[in-house]
Amino acid sequence: MLRQISLIDWKEWSMHLDHVTIRTRDIDATRDFFRTVFDLEERERPQAIRHIPGCWLYAGDEPLVHIIGSSGFEADRATEAIDHVGFRLDGYGAFRAKLERLGIRYSTMDLADIQERRLFFHAPGGPLLEVVFSEPVPDGGVLAFRSSNAEQQKVVP
Repeated sequence: MLRQISLIDWKEWSMHLDHVTIRTRDIDATRDFFRTVFDLEERERPQAIRHIPGCWLYAGDEPLVHIIGSSGFEADRATEAIDHVGFRLDGYGAFRAKLERLGIRYSTMDLADIQERRLFFHAPGGPLLEVVFSEPVPDGGVLAFRSSNAEQQKVVP
């Protein structure tokens, strides 16, 4: 039986991203993208699920990204994909420079009121990824949204 919790109870828990599963029609391109962009390492999956096409990518000892094949039909259709996934990292400038070096188009969002900087970009096949950095926002930073190769726009919350 599930225990109901109040909004106060959940704040006592430590919550983090365990893993994300991404359905894709191109396992190899998606795996290579995550390995290159996030420096993840491919390792063995549990025996019981090896019959499912795909792979697990590890950050340290954690299998953070699970990639599985999708034919796009019936229960396996791509519309069941997650809208986007957010990863928390350190080193905003270095990571942004890496996206530039790799030629990956991205958008930025600075949230001055909570001192967070965010980058948004797509993996092969279309899944939207968000990377969140707890770093000071430059002076004048309000809710700002900027796309690489595009002029800055102000977004009203």
